[in-house]
Amino acid sequence: MDISTIIGIILAIGAILGGQIMEGGHVSALIQPTAALIVLGGTFGAAFVSFPLSTIKQALKDSKRVFFNSSEDNEAIIKEMINYAAKARRNGLISLEQEAQTAKDRFTRKGISLVVDGIDPQKLQDTMETELETYEEHAKGSAEFFEAAGGYAPTIGIIGAVLGLIHVMNNLADTSKLGAGIAVAFVATIYGLMTANIFCLPFATKLKHRIKDELLQKRMIIEGLTAIQNGENPHYIEQKLRSFLVHTGEEKKGK
Repeated sequence: MDISTIIGIILAIGAILGGQIMEGGHVSALIQPTAALIVLGGTFGAAFVSFPLSTIKQALKDSKRVFFNSSEDNEAIIKEMINYAAKARRNGLISLEQEAQTAKDRFTRKGISLVVDGIDPQKLQDTMETELETYEEHAKGSAEFFEAAGGYAPTIGIIGAVLGLIHVMNNLADTSKLGAGIAVAFVATIYGLMTANIFCLPFATKLKHRIKDELLQKRMIIEGLTAIQNGENPHYIEQKLRSFLVHTGEEKKGK
């Protein structure tokens, strides 16, 4: 569970509701199902038009990654690469054949298979880099989906407000309901801004961080496997991989 996500959502919504109460308003005034329908339906409807169905399905699936980080620990990757290097140095590259079938990560399995096949180190790196670029392009789709939704939401909120005001204008004869009607109309604007700035845009940013972390890990794997293919010393490989963590705050932890 990503605690920062939970804290952030609670803090943002709590601040808005708290401010409403402090100003003497009622929380019930912000609960408008019609406005929610217009904003959420319009926002995600526009987002659905913008992306292919495969990207939409993946984005909805990846939304859980905002709350749960499924990425492997960096230290575990370093340890794994060192073990592979030690085994290959002791028994030869062919001894990694079993790891090519049992490694948890598909990216790692493919890389080890290439190592076992005896591919040239430069070709190994080029092949894995191509795989990495393909993964990055595919993974960015989920973040782009939520980013687009975050761009649409405020505008849809304004549309909801205008629709509400049209309804108010149609009932000008009953002046006692004008104030309440106008208030309800502007709730749609609030919903649009909240949808964009508390959920959609932060979700996109969090997913980008997840992708960044995964790309770092995959580059560590590429570097580790290339070094193994070159027959480098396991201790040297460890130091090389730890250089990836210098600016992540994990370097001292791993020492």
